[in-house]
Amino acid sequence: MHEWQKQIQKIVTEIDECIKNHKDEQLTLEQLSDAFGYSDFYVSRKFKEISGMQFRDYLRYRKLAFALKEVRDTEKGLLDIALDYGFSSHEAFTRAFRKAYGIAPSVYRRNPVPVALRTIIKPFDCYLLGIGGVGMEKSTEDVKIYFVTIPAHKFLHIRNYESIGYWDFWQKQSLIPGQDCETICGLLDSIKGKLDDVGGNEANSGSGQVMAFINEPNGRICSWGIPLAECYGVRLPMDYAGAIPPQMLLTEVPEGEYIVFEHGPFDFETQGSSVEAKIEEAMKGFYYEESGYQLDLTQGRVFYFYHDPARFWKYIRPVKRMEN
Repeated sequence: MHEWQKQIQKIVTEIDECIKNHKDEQLTLEQLSDAFGYSDFYVSRKFKEISGMQFRDYLRYRKLAFALKEVRDTEKGLLDIALDYGFSSHEAFTRAFRKAYGIAPSVYRRNPVPVALRTIIKPFDCYLLGIGGVGMEKSTEDVKIYFVTIPAHKFLHIRNYESIGYWDFWQKQSLIPGQDCETICGLLDSIKGKLDDVGGNEANSGSGQVMAFINEPNGRICSWGIPLAECYGVRLPMDYAGAIPPQMLLTEVPEGEYIVFEHGPFDFETQGSSVEAKIEEAMKGFYYEESGYQLDLTQGRVFYFYHDPARFWKYIRPVKRMEN
């Protein structure tokens, strides 16, 4: 099954590249199937089996996702956007847009409220599949450790008080109406101005989205003996005044000092376990007393966790100056 998940992931990646470059002639199921050496019938069946939707439906949703960000972020005419993304007319685009997001593109442009944007599917998500490499390297030489001051910002998120990790978090959230991974990631992906967004105008699923832990009385007691609630969300500027989805919380995070443990790009499929071990070793072995700082375990402080193998894997922990 993993091999087919890889193949579908390649097709998904190719779909996005073709949409970004407006190469509609390469976006037929027949063309993509030929490129990967399979019949279109077989690819269609596997695509639905793994993604949960028909190929044509996914393609339409992805085109709409790219189009939505142009409606939101540019002044380009709606007809031009419609034609750029393969819709035959302004009316056809409006019908599809309203059906997908419950709002007409002209209304959305005037008031871009959060909508469940169809984010890119990730059939070969190593983190969720639990195939993050092998090996337990002890060297910490590839882990950068540094202190930063993070300005005040807002954190829009959902939280779980009982989960014990990424996979368990989404399993538990999926049992809550409107808080499953697809819906939450889609809503967060539609929000403009995320501080960690590197996607620009692309419909870049997951860009700007982070895991976090908040020191919260109702949270699960962690290994340090403090209660932490596991969260998923986006960091936003302090002046963010947009709509807040009803299933999410918006928390103001004051300016604070943090320590960062960061590993650079890596192949999660083959190196995930060793990279995780390196970071864990670095965090466990860091001698705070020599730095003049200590972990800040004050209620409400936020611990951020960034997991993006193409860029980095890093933990950002709140600290405070040690008292003399």
